[in-house]
Amino acid sequence: PMALIHEAIGEVVRDPSGNFKTGELVVMVPNTPVEEDDIIAENYLRSSKFRASGFDGFMQEYVEITPDRLVRLPQDIDRTVAAFTEIVSVSVHAIGRFDIVGIWGDGNLGYITAVFFKTMFPETKLYIFGVNPDKLQDFTFADATFTVEHIPEDVKIDHAFECVGGAGSGKAINQIIDYINPEGTISILGVSEYPVPINTRMVLEKGLRIFGSSRSGVADFEKTVALYKSNPEIINYLSNIVGAVVPVRTIEDMKKAFEMDIQKAFGKTIMMWDK
Repeated sequence: PMALIHEAIGEVVRDPSGNFKTGELVVMVPNTPVEEDDIIAENYLRSSKFRASGFDGFMQEYVEITPDRLVRLPQDIDRTVAAFTEIVSVSVHAIGRFDIVGIWGDGNLGYITAVFFKTMFPETKLYIFGVNPDKLQDFTFADATFTVEHIPEDVKIDHAFECVGGAGSGKAINQIIDYINPEGTISILGVSEYPVPINTRMVLEKGLRIFGSSRSGVADFEKTVALYKSNPEIINYLSNIVGAVVPVRTIEDMKKAFEMDIQKAFGKTIMMWDK
């Protein structure tokens, strides 16, 4: 069986290359390229391997990994937040320069994307669109929040991030198409296991650009950690989505953590490897 988990941090046990010292705290990059391309980024190369999706992930007592797949973390960082740096780096990878931006999704991915977008582009107006009024209250840094059932007709956005995924992604994308201005861009981050129908007629009429953002590379991890350092308030915001911390020593502990994660509606479940 394959070892699970693609989001993890760890301590260096030994590095023959000398790039890292024993005991240093690092975030491990799950994407593992086997070739370089002058145009295609490492996270989109079809030949790249990905931890816990084709070969062993990080749920091992000792992980064998090359130094170029490690990014040094501040020793005093909140480890429960640093543990999900991978999904944070995906949001950082997707964010570009925009005017009025809308984020569809009030879950973990939507929250993370919103936190980093507002940190990187504080002058840009940010609107959040979700289904849960209680969750929307956590987006205190946004310029406005709306439930998807009650969006004023005069609300318009220039660009959007779809962070819903699953069965709701089609509805979210089509709603974005309705409210986005002509020649806007839609970045799709939410994962759906099934084909999603979208209103291509309005995509054509408005001249929209739709692109997918998935996974991330070392450069995105490095940029994420740099933002941790330069904007320490980010860690406080991200700590709001730590839903549970489960000490893990046995297989039963792992099962308990997965069961807890399935049952909760929001937040990240952190497995703390108990030595």
